[in-house]
Amino acid sequence: MTPTRTSRRPVATTLTAPLRDQVKVIGLAALLALGGAVETLRAQETSDTAEMAEQEIITAHGISSFGDLKYGPDFTHFDYVNPDAPKGGFFTTWGFGSFDSMRPYILNGNGARSVGILYDTMLTGSADEPDALYGLLAESIEYPEDRSWIIFNIRPEARFHDGSPVTAADAEASYWALYNDGRPVYRLGIFRDVAGVEVLDERRIKFSFTEGAPVRDMPGTVGGLPIFPAAWLAENDFAEASMEPVPGSGPYVLSDLDEGRSITYSRVEDYWGADLPVNRGSNNFDEQRVEYFADSTAAFEGFKAGAYTFRSENSSRQWATGYDFPAIEAGHVVTETLIDGTPTGTQGWWFNLRRPQFQDPRVREAIGMMFNFEWSNRALFYDLYNRTDSFWENSYLQAEGMPTEEELAILEPLREHFPEEVFTEEAFSPVVSSAERLDRRTLRRATALMREAGYTIVDGKLVDADGEQFRLEILNDSPAFERIINPFIQNLERLGIEVVAPLIDNAQAQEREKNYDFDMTTRRYAMSLTPGTELVGIFGSSSANELDTANVMGLANEGVDALIELIAQAENRDELNVRVRALDRVLRSMHLWVPQFYSGQHFIAYRDVYERPETKPPFALGTGTWWWNEERAEELRAAGAL
Repeated sequence: MTPTRTSRRPVATTLTAPLRDQVKVIGLAALLALGGAVETLRAQETSDTAEMAEQEIITAHGISSFGDLKYGPDFTHFDYVNPDAPKGGFFTTWGFGSFDSMRPYILNGNGARSVGILYDTMLTGSADEPDALYGLLAESIEYPEDRSWIIFNIRPEARFHDGSPVTAADAEASYWALYNDGRPVYRLGIFRDVAGVEVLDERRIKFSFTEGAPVRDMPGTVGGLPIFPAAWLAENDFAEASMEPVPGSGPYVLSDLDEGRSITYSRVEDYWGADLPVNRGSNNFDEQRVEYFADSTAAFEGFKAGAYTFRSENSSRQWATGYDFPAIEAGHVVTETLIDGTPTGTQGWWFNLRRPQFQDPRVREAIGMMFNFEWSNRALFYDLYNRTDSFWENSYLQAEGMPTEEELAILEPLREHFPEEVFTEEAFSPVVSSAERLDRRTLRRATALMREAGYTIVDGKLVDADGEQFRLEILNDSPAFERIINPFIQNLERLGIEVVAPLIDNAQAQEREKNYDFDMTTRRYAMSLTPGTELVGIFGSSSANELDTANVMGLANEGVDALIELIAQAENRDELNVRVRALDRVLRSMHLWVPQFYSGQHFIAYRDVYERPETKPPFALGTGTWWWNEERAEELRAAGAL
């Protein structure tokens, strides 16, 4: 059932076609990237006057999931910015593959990168707090202690790029555009606990949440939605893929594009929100551009040639051996290693549990043993990486050792849904093999697991009861990743498995992932330090059979669903931490993926034309606070290096 509302616009009853997991939205990365499929309950709205009279209403400049805000109502800027940073210059980076749409919020098309800078949201996050949000479009918010609803009071000076004011009607129209015609993630996940949307007056809009739902993060969820003009939505088809973006009110506007090849955004000179505390010291470049390349090798060559100015390196080999070109020797390019203070991401090869051959967890565990990280780290990664084993790697949310009493209190009532190892063994970590080669002991253990699962070795082939060889395909659209996949394939072949991993283009890979047309695929999730209902979209049963959700593995487990709900309902950080560790422990026991590796650092290189604040924010790379050094740029121009 759909949430109640005051407008009369008809609501679409069905949505078809697949979706692609999407870009992050400022301040609410995980919440807006993922989704589930839990139906919302219809709630009857009460009189606002009567409702407010019965509750103590909080009026604030921001909100956080737990505890106090770091910045008070009179703060002038975030601590990690230079509030007097000059404006000017440009910032360019690269994108992978291609794009054919400037509308990333819908099913159709492959959305372009960085489109989010065209749009403002009611709230935006700080990069030195894990879950705090402050007013952007909203000059203040009102909500009761139980967070059963929230009212956004829109700033009177807020303007779209055409000069028209941003109103509550625009926010309401944006909500329904995303609900009706956006990716199913909105209807099935992000909005699952929205019970009602009501325009109170020109600059006030109220979102009510379903009674009994985990609402801790809901104010931030709805506060992070992009706002579009209602007038434009009334006259245009929001669901249509187009190279024309929906108009916005953000700090940048689209100024140029070469379809599939490059996008240029220009800073709005009279941007209405330039002097807001949340924006001071940010959005300093006159232009931001994204250059697209078919693969990372071509992109690196483009960087060396000066096609773009900033590169975050994701190849250890490239970082160890490639950064010795003339521009570095001449001092025109700077290389740095910065600490990454966030969970490093759950990167690995993910099984498609919809496939019959992956139903048995012993099969999945055996396949996982064939990735010899120790050899790869020495031979391929120059010992720059560590092995990933946790879904919250590089953070205090990672499960360790045997379950604690607090974890057991959560897990025991759900025991029937989990493997027994959750209760009797330490949190699962991948087997450690030899750095020289996959050792025979590991191969024997994997073979034994396959035998227990009903397979036998016949003439060197792993076959089932019908004599059919076990076969799997690994989806790959990156030439640079072949050197990592190929040794894994060789080890799988030693186990008797037939493996194929054809190199396909990015567009084809995206389409196949949308429709879950793969056996194994590489995926990386950036996990939050304050996870909540977004986990439904990655691990929830309700998202397992919806096309193009983040639940690529197709996990459907009632116990996991219950743990996710407990995490979303946590009332303090201690509760949250214990519940997340319990979930981490359970997920690791299920062998849903073959975890790969992480560094815990940012490897970056850039043309020496940028300056940045002395303080790097702990939860972001921070390039949004950098600024242009025109004097240095002139020197590079004179040297022909810019």
